Amino acid sequence: MDTSRFASVPVLAALPAAELDQLSGAMNEVEIEAGWEFITIDVYGTAVYFIEQGEAEVRFADGTSESLGPGDTCGEIALLVTGQRTATVVARTPMRLLQLLGRDFERIRERVPELERSLRGLALERSG
Repeated sequence: MDTSRFASVPVLAALPAAELDQLSGAMNEVEIEAGWEFITIDVYGTAVYFIEQGEAEVRFADGTSESLGPGDTCGEIALLVTGQRTATVVARTPMRLLQLLGRDFERIRERVPELERSLRGLALERSG
């Protein structure tokens, strides 16, 4: 994957070039339709997603929700902290996501320490 695509995602854009190179071979593109639930609460989390295009709604167990859009990240809490999804995420519009599967993250983990630090910080802030 061309690393220039990572520029639209702040958590990725801030990474050193060497880490971006590692990610380019590990990242997948996923296109989903509006209405698709791509993260389900309490399910084991197997990927983190970076939104390239489109909008999603995050629905929490307490009934609250928030919106996500281009440049946002989701799925990091389950991947790095809890193992299980802490919310449901549904596409409001057609979306294009950059997906990093947990198994691919584990494979390159030692070579992307800044990515892990950034995602862990975001996960801890959100799980609060």
